[in-house]
Amino acid sequence: MQLGIRLHDLAPGSLEERLASARRQGFCCGHLALKKVLSDYPGNEALTPGYAMYLRRLFRRYDMDVAVLGNYQNLGNPDPVQLRGIQQGYYEHIRFAALLGAGVVGTETGAPNVGYIEDTPEGRSEEALAAFIRNLRPVVACAERFGVILAIEPVCRHIVYDSKRALTVLREIDSPNLRIIFDPVNLLGPHNADRRRQVIRTAIEDLGPYIDVVHLKDFRPAGDGRSLISTACGTGCMDYSDILHFIRTRKPYIHATLENTVPDNAEAARVFIEKAYAEA
Repeated sequence: MQLGIRLHDLAPGSLEERLASARRQGFCCGHLALKKVLSDYPGNEALTPGYAMYLRRLFRRYDMDVAVLGNYQNLGNPDPVQLRGIQQGYYEHIRFAALLGAGVVGTETGAPNVGYIEDTPEGRSEEALAAFIRNLRPVVACAERFGVILAIEPVCRHIVYDSKRALTVLREIDSPNLRIIFDPVNLLGPHNADRRRQVIRTAIEDLGPYIDVVHLKDFRPAGDGRSLISTACGTGCMDYSDILHFIRTRKPYIHATLENTVPDNAEAARVFIEKAYAEA
């Protein structure tokens, strides 16, 4: 696998400084969320061909891939005016990704709320799922026109909360340009963390052919027992054996990016995962 990191999890600095830091720590790809990495990001009007080509040269200088161009906005938003703006943002990122050479444009699936409020009962309804699919269709159509992969990330607190729900979206949209970012920990909550191996195995069985990027992190239960706290790999309760075996046997050279690291533990998390992968 090709291990990477979210660039906004590195020590503060310019994008070039973050890329240099990532490369020094042994990473070969990055998750790029421009709004989180650039303190002076002027907005999507900056997503010009010239800027894309500048970034391509910058990433090449450090021998790094753009594994994910992140645009994690709420496609479940029920406000029609806000939704049009959100969809427009996806169109702009998709066009930019085509010029940049990004692996995928990545997104979660949101909730049926104005803003990005998570874990509402309404989000688990069939109506919310149907609305998300309807809102997603033109975005996928745009990805098809530009030859870009759009990858959705199932999260247990969002509209697409498990692998069955994700499979429904994939089959309804029925596009080769719609794929999956698989984050095993994001499918877990207090309700199923004790069954994590079965949850992950089921997700691999359901979504394996569609997985184009993997996110790797760890977790531990919160003190109140009502949530999980995401942490760097090797610092919690996660069992990586099934996901790493899946990568080793079925997804050679896949981009796998670490999440929830901090500057002091990112390299240790990489070493931990590489050792676990060698033993998978």
